[in-house]
Amino acid sequence: MIGASGSPCIVDSIYGYMKNKRGTSLTTNAPAHQTETPVKQSRYSLLYVCVAVCFFSTSAVFVRWSDPFSSIEIAFWRLAVAAALVGIMGLLTHTRILLKRQEVPRFLFYGLITALHFFFYIAALSFTTIAHSLALVYTSPIFVTILSAIFLREPLPWRKYLGIGVAVVGVAIMAGFQPHYTACDLSGTGTCMPLGDGLAILSAICLATYTVVGRSERDRHPLFRYTFNVYGLAALWLLPATLYFAFRHPYPLGAVAAVLALGIFPLGFGHTLYNAAIRKVHATYANLIATQEVTGGIILGVLWLGEIPSLLTILGVVITLVGILGVLL
Repeated sequence: MIGASGSPCIVDSIYGYMKNKRGTSLTTNAPAHQTETPVKQSRYSLLYVCVAVCFFSTSAVFVRWSDPFSSIEIAFWRLAVAAALVGIMGLLTHTRILLKRQEVPRFLFYGLITALHFFFYIAALSFTTIAHSLALVYTSPIFVTILSAIFLREPLPWRKYLGIGVAVVGVAIMAGFQPHYTACDLSGTGTCMPLGDGLAILSAICLATYTVVGRSERDRHPLFRYTFNVYGLAALWLLPATLYFAFRHPYPLGAVAAVLALGIFPLGFGHTLYNAAIRKVHATYANLIATQEVTGGIILGVLWLGEIPSLLTILGVVITLVGILGVLL
């Protein structure tokens, strides 16, 4: 519903953003921040993040509606559709989207990390609740902070330690006080919350790794070249496994539509808008707004799937988000 009414203006917004940039970052490798103007542009960027969160929030529901596609198939088609969409946007804005030969190895690594992030996230939703999965994936800023301190020697203020501690308490409440939390039934309902939560944490670690190692690339490449190659190479990593699982299950029209929607709305529009926004606004503000995907995803899960989280889960999610905000601020 959101995507159907919003997608034309989203294309126009992204197109307008890149059109304004065409004289600079589309033709050079100059950092994007050199052409910033702009309180007005920053306000637009914050709006982009808000719209992106609306798209992000549909992700978990679309994944649930994609059954009987496997997690690898969903991740592949999501990335492939998004790459095709971004590639078309690049052509419309006359952006050179191909990489130089020496840049390909770096982007192959970024693509691998991105592929693993989406695979782990989608697989997590097969075993745990939307509330658990989203809250745990959004612990990625904590891992970004830790990895930056270890590998980049960036200082870690004491308040961030406090935020990490609060988030750990929130995760412990979600996991440690849930009735029948350790019960696994992989042959029946497929529910296994420890496995699903573990996959969600792996997804968060992959996202954090990608953020740390790939953040400088945003200043070297225009938006559509950057996103097209990350999405496309991530899909390429998943292609062999996707071919292995292909044609082993039926392809209901509703499931196919859900997979296509995953590539178009949460990733093609949502993540691309988010990547556009963080070139123009402080990443902290963008990240703070983006955490509301957890809220939006839980609400849509209740409305569209009838998946009502327990009071302990809600308490754990809230405490975890408070800890994440403590790390981001």
